[in-house]
Amino acid sequence: MASNDRPRTGGSPRPLRAGDTWWYAAIAGETAGSFTARVRIRARRGCLGAVLLLTVVYAGLVLTATGRRWGDAATTGRRADTAAAGLLRDHPSLAGLITLSLILGCVLLLAVGLIRGRYALTGLAAGGVVTALALTGLLRLYAPRPRAADTGVLLPSGFPSAQTVLALGVALGLALVVPHRLRTPAVGAATLWAAAVGAYTLADGRHRPGDVVAAAFLVLAVFCGLLALRARRGQVRPAPRRLPAPAPLLVFLPLALVAAGGLGTGIWLLGDTLALPATAPYDPAELRLAHRCGQALAAGVTAATGIALLTLLRHVDVSGPPPPYRLAGPFVEAAGAPEEAELVGPFTEDHDHEIS
Repeated sequence: MASNDRPRTGGSPRPLRAGDTWWYAAIAGETAGSFTARVRIRARRGCLGAVLLLTVVYAGLVLTATGRRWGDAATTGRRADTAAAGLLRDHPSLAGLITLSLILGCVLLLAVGLIRGRYALTGLAAGGVVTALALTGLLRLYAPRPRAADTGVLLPSGFPSAQTVLALGVALGLALVVPHRLRTPAVGAATLWAAAVGAYTLADGRHRPGDVVAAAFLVLAVFCGLLALRARRGQVRPAPRRLPAPAPLLVFLPLALVAAGGLGTGIWLLGDTLALPATAPYDPAELRLAHRCGQALAAGVTAATGIALLTLLRHVDVSGPPPPYRLAGPFVEAAGAPEEAELVGPFTEDHDHEIS
């Protein structure tokens, strides 16, 4: 057990010191305040919180009439938003570009992990993306959906958005395969790209805002669960603490601005757009406002998801288990063991020292 895996102050009788026996190191490292235990608890809480938020979004925006009316208004409002409609009309190749970017994102995720030789982490990241996509399909098929009042047919549902799940899964999967010093710029830039993919699906009318928001919470829950399992197996270790570099800050700052601005703007506009009449016709200005509110909320939640995972992985290296505990002391020095050697037991080859 690693000496840097000891508990915080008060979690152990005393800190580990040179000469401590192997059983003391094992017992002290397995206490509730150890580093791996703290990472596991943080990741588990993040997973449960994301599942709770996903449930709230589903109940509020899919099962209630007010939520469905707001989602329909936000989708219809894309036609009243001349800026978004003009952009899609003038650039019809955006659909193919989004699809190509999703393919290249998956290739990049696999290539980075395989080139670095992190085969287990690459499989874990790819498994997280596949699991999120599988859960998306299950929710679309088996999650209860309301029926139309006149025909009784199930209403169509794109909950959650598969495109956003794939893009954000690639973004959060990079946190497992890139080096620790490059984690913030890589995940930050990829999360901004995932937010752009979600915004395109809203402007194109493929999904409602709730579908994109739910996709973000679903991906966060999956990767927090994977991190909790990896910490439970002891496959995490403390990362070196360094001063913030300029390059990560240049990427993290726009991500934080998108998260704060999107959530703030969306929540501010949400109160006005929820008060839509129960039946048509609607005011085009209200529809346009609902569409912009949905865009802001979707972008803010997607960016906040990337920030949440980076916060959970702060000072955490997921590339392997902690180094084994290394014994030292007068018996080791008397045995003439080299300084860099790793000893696996409490005894050395010096037969002059026996326990009577």
